Amino acid sequence: MATDKQTKIRTKTQDGVTDVLVLVSHPMETGLRVDPKTKEKVPPHFIQKMSFSLDGKEVASTDLGTAVAKDPLIGIKLKGAKSGAKLKVTWSDNMGESASEETTIS
Repeated sequence: MATDKQTKIRTKTQDGVTDVLVLVSHPMETGLRVDPKTKEKVPPHFIQKMSFSLDGKEVASTDLGTAVAKDPLIGIKLKGAKSGAKLKVTWSDNMGESASEETTIS
């Protein structure tokens, strides 16, 4: 699990639909940028997979790549998520780092 990366989750339910926003603190490097100090390419470092589980059951997943900006904000909509349900977001990147965060739907 990554310790220097932060994952924040916000949820808002209205009319039976829960909007989920996930903000991940991550560099999302493409491998094409040159470090101005060393003049060498910064190695690729990006989130590859993010999954969303509701009460232990996966309800959504996405494959990400180098085209996603630094500190990505990912949003999904869930229909029928009950108040009190546990939402868990897990991600992993191309360097073997991963993290997960959990929140309760209110």
